[in-house]
Amino acid sequence: MLSTQSVPIVRSTLPAVGASLGAITELFYRRMFEERPELLSNLFNRANQANGTQREALAGAVAAFATMLVERTDERPDAILGRIANKHASLGITADQYTLVGRHLLGAVGEVLGDAVTPAVAAAWDEVYWLMANALIAMEARLYAGAGVDNGVVWQDMEIAERAEESLDTASFVLRRPDGLPTGPFLPGQYVSVQVELPDGAKQIRQYSLSTAPGRKTWRISVKRERSADGRVPEGEVSSWLHAHARPGQILKVSLPFGDLVLHEEASHLLLASAGIGITPMLSMLEHLAVTSPERPVIVIHADRSPAHHAHRLELVELAGRLPSASLHLWYENKAGEWHESGAGEAAEPKAHVHEGWADVTGLAVPENTTAYLCGPLSFMQTVRCDLLTHGLRPAAIHYEVFGPDLWLSK
Repeated sequence: MLSTQSVPIVRSTLPAVGASLGAITELFYRRMFEERPELLSNLFNRANQANGTQREALAGAVAAFATMLVERTDERPDAILGRIANKHASLGITADQYTLVGRHLLGAVGEVLGDAVTPAVAAAWDEVYWLMANALIAMEARLYAGAGVDNGVVWQDMEIAERAEESLDTASFVLRRPDGLPTGPFLPGQYVSVQVELPDGAKQIRQYSLSTAPGRKTWRISVKRERSADGRVPEGEVSSWLHAHARPGQILKVSLPFGDLVLHEEASHLLLASAGIGITPMLSMLEHLAVTSPERPVIVIHADRSPAHHAHRLELVELAGRLPSASLHLWYENKAGEWHESGAGEAAEPKAHVHEGWADVTGLAVPENTTAYLCGPLSFMQTVRCDLLTHGLRPAAIHYEVFGPDLWLSK
């Protein structure tokens, strides 16, 4: 909780700080990378730094956290910070790194706002930062303890056992421990980080959902190759490397599993909505349901560019078929070739309701006691969330996962 003397200061300066957060975060990253250039090469996503989405996500998180401190003083900000803490844990972030970040972030606030940052203002925002930092440090310590490792010790060698092409732009990789022992446990919906060394020596890291259920001797990740549509957005560095070079027998550096979009066992009715490569955590959840509670009613929604772009399409149909109370609804921007001609088979056609165009859940019968899980592009998830709220779902019953910087809070 923010101290009583800092609350009015933060409240009065929040508009000015919020309006300048773009400039503050840009300067913050620039100053930090000047001092520690290896952080840009080996920890931060260079593509997200180049396109500005990481700065936007940081600004949104800081603004949301500060607003909660002064406007909803009786609430804990865990919901805002939980997703960040899981991402940090998957990167092996440790408490000492917050001192470096705090020094450059608060320095950027003072440099951008100038004389408006009096000693009292600086002290109040220092308190905001360390409330946020210490909350994250505590959350991350609990995540490390839950994983049974020392803080930050999350990396391990994993061998590629199999590779399969799952769509026009997605490949899956089955991972096993080199010593032959079973892989560690995880919860349906969680992800791992993968680090690869690129030709320029940078060791870039990306997160990929585990796309099968727990309980196997192996893990599987499914990687969409991120291409530049217009030449202005960089190609996906890690996804391009994996598609070009990752083959069975190779060793990858992989983190322990983390992530807070996990299946709640106590929920009765479920809705799983995905678009594009957002299907991956849903596959893990569906397979887990098929093994543990196949009778649970579940609405499965997926949207994609076309059947040929739909990764794990046949697997999704097969998993839905193992759930007697499941209904499967598919939307394709281009349904050319018809469903059965693109490989699903005539027998699979009656199980799936296949539509052309953008996903539209307004016409579906969604019980009010449904728990929903969303994963895909931000615009897709926001649209689906709004439609589910009109169905009567509680906001707390709608969970989501963002691949990349979480821009939800900045919109």
